[in-house]
Amino acid sequence: MKITDLKCAIIGGSPIVRITTDAGIDGLGQGEAYKPYLKPHVLFYKDLILGEDPTDVERVMLKIRRLGAFKPWGTAVSAIEVALWDIAGKAAGVPVYKLLGGKVRDRVRVYNGAVRFPMKGYSPKHYAEDMQKMKEAKEGFTIIKQGISFHSQTPYNIPDYFYGELQTGPRPQNRGLLTEKGMKHAIACVEAMKDVLGDEIGMALDCGPGWTLPDAIRFAKAVEPYNIMWLEDMITGDYTPYVLADLYRDVTMSTSTPIHTGEQIYLRQHFKDLFEKQAIRVAGPDPLDVGGIAELKWITEYADLHGVLMAPHGTGDGLIGLAALVQVSATLPRNYIAFEYPVAKPAWWYDIIEGLPDPIVKKGHIDVWDTPGLGVKFNVRAAKKYLDTSDKGFFE
Repeated sequence: MKITDLKCAIIGGSPIVRITTDAGIDGLGQGEAYKPYLKPHVLFYKDLILGEDPTDVERVMLKIRRLGAFKPWGTAVSAIEVALWDIAGKAAGVPVYKLLGGKVRDRVRVYNGAVRFPMKGYSPKHYAEDMQKMKEAKEGFTIIKQGISFHSQTPYNIPDYFYGELQTGPRPQNRGLLTEKGMKHAIACVEAMKDVLGDEIGMALDCGPGWTLPDAIRFAKAVEPYNIMWLEDMITGDYTPYVLADLYRDVTMSTSTPIHTGEQIYLRQHFKDLFEKQAIRVAGPDPLDVGGIAELKWITEYADLHGVLMAPHGTGDGLIGLAALVQVSATLPRNYIAFEYPVAKPAWWYDIIEGLPDPIVKKGHIDVWDTPGLGVKFNVRAAKKYLDTSDKGFFE
């Protein structure tokens, strides 16, 4: 079998990868829904993989893996990798999880990622109200993550929240020392949310990046009584092209609250210091940024050797990305906690993708399906009407 084409279309804002072969088998991959600009990056790799056997996944990846980078530039490589596994599974007549070593679990736990409700404000009361809505969500999540501080609109809505100038414009990132008022506000929001959840549902916090090291330590110690599952991306995170393992280690060693990072990281090599220096307690690589699903499994196994838990990122990964997360999460060792559940945006995605269970999430878990490959496919007739004219040949 040989690869005959690599295509990319922007469907509903998501870069969608389709690899075709001379055996009539194709494979699908997906980039995050807010990365439509990546189409040329995907197509950059076309000449490098044409004529290769797609079932030799690692051989193909060796030709392109070194040409990616930290989020968002690893997405193109990662989506191609997922599409290769989709082909390999279909060719073998087995679900992808069989090719990754087989199932460890028959259902995978998820936590809320893209399931969100509009907030009326950013006071402790508003955070409590929002947490109640997520607690009552139909998915029945057993773990709920909430964005606070620099990973929210709080700095824009709470005067004198931190010592620094508010950043505006596209993709702003605030960073600075919290005022005493700001620190007390952040802690009060945690207390209000925990009062809603009690010990029935685990709570994690997406915090940044943007915290200074002293504040990260103060906050992590202050919330120890609330048994937070993890504090995510305090020092680095979204679109930060470096790791700073030594700083994370300073925070981790100062507190019993688990510290988490990793969604922007590309490849296993950049997790090495985080694990070997015991810099974090939880890692959250995204399979569509880190280099693919086999890369995610390798990282999870290496994390397990170092006592690091795994909660993969996935909030923007869409329905094809969801399928990839289910397949790989079924195979991960027991340091796996849950992955971040993505929803389809726009909602018409549910009309054009076939193969997912209905409902997808039951009591905070997804049952692992046994369809060959990723187990999902396009309803081509329904999907064609959402193609841009420049992508009209995508399904041919």
